[in-house]
Order: sequence, then structure tokens, then C-alpha cells
Amino acid sequence: MRKELKDRGWVVNHKRVRRLMREDNLLCLRRRKFLVVTTDSNHDRPVYPNLAGEMEPSGLNQLWVADITYIRLELEFVYLAVVLDAFSRRVIGWALDRSLEDELTLAALRMAFREREPEPGLVHHSDRGVQYASGEYTDLLKDHQVRISMSRKGNPYDNATCESFMKTLKYDEVHRQDYRDLAEARSCIQRFLEKIYNQKRLHSALGYCSPVKFEQSLSAAVEAGG
Repeated sequence: MRKELKDRGWVVNHKRVRRLMREDNLLCLRRRKFLVVTTDSNHDRPVYPNLAGEMEPSGLNQLWVADITYIRLELEFVYLAVVLDAFSRRVIGWALDRSLEDELTLAALRMAFREREPEPGLVHHSDRGVQYASGEYTDLLKDHQVRISMSRKGNPYDNATCESFMKTLKYDEVHRQDYRDLAEARSCIQRFLEKIYNQKRLHSALGYCSPVKFEQSLSAAVEAGG
């Protein structure tokens, strides 16, 4: 836009252009593509069948879905692991760090368990990535009597709920920001996940409620029925 204005004879600072466009809600979203691999399914760890494909959750803590994505900072990439309740679409666990080691996904899963304390029989679904197939991760699931489910090889649509969330995250938050460092990214991502996405963002699949409001309506319905 600054180049276009310059070609038309206007001399203006790019920061002023950005500010004026932001005020009028005219900022475009930059879709930057990078070759960053977050899923390594070429390993010798056990994999599990896809249980989620046959499920239609009718309540909370029946199906959790998990995934990893990358986020670009000024000088590096960092990685975000999330766990969602598939019924309410609520983010119940997340972790952001520089490393793709197993501790990233473990931190997100531990947060989810602290948040929910699910009953035995819950299904946890993810891709076949090495982080989700690790012994420590699967042992933690088994310790909580969780059934393990993984996508079929080369089929990202098996985890469509989490894929959809990642697109929302990139469109509504990441592509609108220029994070300087990990601390700023973590602060912004936390605010988006916990204050905006969970509490304010409306979902057509939830009757145009936010995940938190949807869960509150479930609790109210149970109390009324009781």
C-alpha cells in the first residue's frame, strides 16, 4: 500500500499507513508459508487404530483431540501443542516452546488432565507423530485409563476438528501479529486461547456460542433436568 501511495505522489511512512488501515479495519492477512515439519511419523514406536472416526460425542470428556503447529517469531520458530474437547471445541490444554521434544505435548496433556479430571473411557485422538507415540505420553494416557486413537497414515482429515482449530488460530491471531520473542508470543497466545477463543469466539457448530458458554449451557441443562 505504501508503494502504491508513493507511485501516486504521496510521501507517507509505512507505520502511518499501517495505523490508518488498522483503524479502518483494512489490514490484509499475510499468509506466509514455510517448510516447517511438526509431524514425524517415521518411527518404530507403537501406533494405535483410529477410534475417533466412528465416534459422535454427545458430551464432554468423551473425545479429546490433540495437535502441534509452528509459529514464526522474528528470529526463530516456536511450537504450540494443544488439546481440545471435541464436543465443546474448548482448548483444555496447551504448551508453547522452542522445542518439539516430547515435553511439549506432555505439558499440554498434563494441563488438560488438571483442567478436566476425566472419568475412565475417554478417547484421546492425535496423529501418528513421534511425540504422541512416545512411551511417556502413552503411559500417561493409560495411567488415566484413556483409550488411545491415532489418525490413519497420511490422512489429516482424521483429525479435522483440531485442523480446523489451527486454521482459526492462524487466521484470527497468528497472522495478525509480529511476535518479537517467545515471551511475547506466549502472552498473546495465552490471551487468545483463554480469553478470546474459549470465552468469546462463536462457533456455528455450537449454536453460535463460545466454547465456555456452550459448556455452561450444558451444566445449566443438567441442573434443570436434575
